[in-house]
Parts: sequence; C-alpha cells; structure tokens
Amino acid sequence: MRALIVKYKSVIRFILTFIIVYGLLSVCYKFYLDFSKDSVYYPDYITNLVSRQSEDVLNVMGYDAHMEPHTEEPSMKLIINGKYLARIIEGCNSISIIILFVSFIMAFSGKPKTTVIYMLFGSVLIYVVNLSRIVILSIGLYHYPWRKDILHTVIFPGIIYGMVFLLWIFWVNRFSSMIKKNE
Repeated sequence: MRALIVKYKSVIRFILTFIIVYGLLSVCYKFYLDFSKDSVYYPDYITNLVSRQSEDVLNVMGYDAHMEPHTEEPSMKLIINGKYLARIIEGCNSISIIILFVSFIMAFSGKPKTTVIYMLFGSVLIYVVNLSRIVILSIGLYHYPWRKDILHTVIFPGIIYGMVFLLWIFWVNRFSSMIKKNE
C-alpha cells in the first residue's frame, strides 16, 4: 500500500488539493449566496452586476434591452424591445466556473506569483467571455427563438467550458511545476 502511495503521490496530491480548494471556495460562495438574500442587489450582487452589464452591452449594440427582477424566482428577466426572452440566474454569473478553474490551477500549481497572476487573468477572461456569451445568446434568442435549445444547452456551454479547458491545458503545459517534476 505504501508503495502505491509513494508511486502516485503527485496524483493523490492533485486530487486532495483540488477537492479541498473546490470545497472551500464552494462553501464560501454558498455563504455569499445565503448572505445576499437580503441584499439590495437582487438576486445577489454578482448576478445583478452581470445582468446590468449585459443590458448595457446590448443597449450599446442598438437593442432596447431592459433587466428587471423576476417576481417568482431569484433571477433577472431579460427583455429586448419589449419581448421577454430569458432569465439570468445565479448559474449565469460565471462564479461556479471560476471556482472550478481556480481549483484546478491550485491543484496543478506552479510558482506562487505565476499561479496567482494566471488565476486572476483566467478568472477575468472567464468573466468577460461569459458576459459576451450572455449577450450573444440574447441576440440569438431574439432573432432565432426556435434555436433556443441548441444555443443554450450545446453551443454556448461548449464555448465557456471549452475555453476553460484550453486555459487548463495551456497552464499544465506551460507553467505547472507538477509536470516538470515528473519529466
């Protein structure tokens, strides 16, 4: 048994680090969501911010976009040119994806400064791509409502998760000290 632990030490370290970081960040995020229930920013600050920023970008692009709190569930209603198109829920704010990204980077950490800079860069990139994804999805839903299912469940999740996967691959091949130790 000891020989197996020694042999797979780096794999065990990766899995434990990932689980611990992911668990801690998820618990912190859960506390944030619970704390946000009584906030002036409905449904929570980050989801509200993403909704408002999406609204601003859509308006700059020439659409008459409007966000309003949903009365029946914790989400924001997206209305373009008077037509209710979609709702922005907590899962649309990219924080869960950022938590997953950061957990992986921490599990495959490199030099501390490089790791922190890459986590910040990647998190901002994920946030911006997610915001762009919401805007493009909204335009797609406005012009092609019959394509709702493929747009929302296949294409746009593929874009955001594909980008995170590419960020991970780039990190592992370029900066991770764990790979360099095993070469």
